[in-house]
Amino acid sequence: MNDSIYLSIQNSPRFKELVTKRERFAWILSAIMLGLYSGFILLIAYGPHILGAKIGPDSSVTWGIPLGVGLIVSAFILTAIYVRRANGEFDDLNNAILKEAQQ
Repeated sequence: MNDSIYLSIQNSPRFKELVTKRERFAWILSAIMLGLYSGFILLIAYGPHILGAKIGPDSSVTWGIPLGVGLIVSAFILTAIYVRRANGEFDDLNNAILKEAQQ
């Protein structure tokens, strides 16, 4: 690719739309993960009795284990959500931008 193609892509309204959508979506997912993680850390700091409480009277598992696992699983879920949108909407926009630039 030469410089004129790069400039046409950079000045394309679709490219600007792609960058804006992708950044906004990434920040939203990051904020969700930060909120979940911060909530968990605050619970550790200010509610250790909640995390140390047993799930059931006969159980040896405390609430901290499923909440910690849930935090890890939420990271995988948020990543899967991003990948799904990236492979769909964002790739479609990217391909449209490239076709437009090559004409």
